[in-house]
Amino acid sequence: MSDRSTHWDNLYATKGEAEVSWYQDNPAISLEMIHAASPDHRAGIIDIGGGASRLVDSLLQDRYRDVAVLDLSANALDAAKRRIGPAASTVDWIVADATTWRPARSYDVWHDRAAFHFLTDPRDRAAYVDRLRSAVAPGGHVIIATFALDGPEKCSGLPVQRHDSASLAAELGPGFELVETRSEAHYTPWNSTQAFQFSRFRRSS
Repeated sequence: MSDRSTHWDNLYATKGEAEVSWYQDNPAISLEMIHAASPDHRAGIIDIGGGASRLVDSLLQDRYRDVAVLDLSANALDAAKRRIGPAASTVDWIVADATTWRPARSYDVWHDRAAFHFLTDPRDRAAYVDRLRSAVAPGGHVIIATFALDGPEKCSGLPVQRHDSASLAAELGPGFELVETRSEAHYTPWNSTQAFQFSRFRRSS
């Protein structure tokens, strides 16, 4: 098990779903961007670093039928499975590091809220983008949400790399067209505010 996996497994073993700063009861912006990217409920959607997020619940409620969730932490994914109940059997749960994972298929929508910004080493970001390019075909969409340029410098005791749409476009490289970007003032469970940005790209080549 990698140091990253150990960190997140320990965190989810000791904290409840609503005891982490990134908790959202309603992932509204993510859902709106996914709906805009692919209203077809047959679309293949993968949530990178999904952990115990409630996005998968909302996608299932919206009748998306081809949903995958990838996370470093088996404990996080187990928590989501228990919460969802029998419907969890329809989801593809993937315990993996997005920088070393080998995608076995392609997806119409790649979604990542608050995972990419933990990749502070340029080599890890390049490895992540390599996997993304393997998993998203031309015409597919990439949604990445990170701390904004004026957001926190650390999260869960770890340093982060803050971004805006321009820096994300540079990381993705050629062949990705920015479709929309939005700001969010995220309120943590203890009522502090964190500045996030959400950027959606369409892969053109």
